[in-house]
Amino acid sequence: MILLGVDYGEKRTGVAVCDSMGILASPVKVINETGRRKLAAALFEIAEEKRAEKLVLGLPLRTDGTKGDKALACEALADYLRAQYGLTVELWDERFTSAMAHQSLGGAGVNAKDRRGVVDAVAAVIILQSYLDRK
Repeated sequence: MILLGVDYGEKRTGVAVCDSMGILASPVKVINETGRRKLAAALFEIAEEKRAEKLVLGLPLRTDGTKGDKALACEALADYLRAQYGLTVELWDERFTSAMAHQSLGGAGVNAKDRRGVVDAVAAVIILQSYLDRK
């Protein structure tokens, strides 16, 4: 089953995909859309292109597990994707994935300026890979 991992952000949204065996997640791209309609359309287009059967959307819970504004925005995006495009969307706890992505890129020698363009895609990989590993 092919899945898309999504790290939804206010400015940039990272997208990752897994192989058909559901073993390994890889980055796809970073979408620079901020409006829900355009972002959802871009995600749907990628899902169609990759033949993804499900989107795994990162849910940024607070450290205590409660939902803040960002988590509510993710839930609204998930609802919109389901209603408008009929996509199967599963929300997945993404706490600390952006920090892990920054740490991973820093450890690989990628400077802070260059990280901005890829950190969201790396975070999407981490979200999707953690989902695959847990399943």
